[in-house]
Amino acid sequence: MAKILENVYKSITLGALLALLLIVFYHGDALSGSGYWAPFFTWLHVISGITWIGLLYYFNLVQIPTMPKVPAELKPAVSKYIAPEALFWFRWSALATVITGLLVATLNGYAHQAFMLDSSSRTIGTGMYLGLIMAANVWFIIWPNQKRALGIVPTEDATKAKSARIAMLGSRANFILSIPMLYCMVSARLLG
Repeated sequence: MAKILENVYKSITLGALLALLLIVFYHGDALSGSGYWAPFFTWLHVISGITWIGLLYYFNLVQIPTMPKVPAELKPAVSKYIAPEALFWFRWSALATVITGLLVATLNGYAHQAFMLDSSSRTIGTGMYLGLIMAANVWFIIWPNQKRALGIVPTEDATKAKSARIAMLGSRANFILSIPMLYCMVSARLLG
């Protein structure tokens, strides 16, 4: 068991297998029905959303405020190893959250009303729009600038510094947007 727990990918696989066993055990008879898939994709939406927003909060509450305090000789450990890995999970969990969220809205039959901000789906629609803005920010502002700031894409020092600031501001904007987005997502489920 220790060998599984020591490896994150083996741990993810074990968790997924345990979930699959529960799915078959509790809902095996429903797997062939169309009503099962909305809860399944909701579950995937929640997992990917926790990963995305958890990393967003890590960046904004831990990494960004701490980096100025890190001694210069230790900063490469973060910029060459920790940040690229965190950004990998950050951007792909953002995409997975959007895709699974759109599937959930479609399977539950409220995608059109939510996008039109109809009164019955205004709250979830607002949350969806905020999430889409945030995901676009991840892929089109934060990630391209982080590639330059971290030296993944070679560039001069002045461009690195400018890109680091733009990436930080984009991340901070997502941090701010995540607060009303999460309110909309949770309250839409609770209040209808």
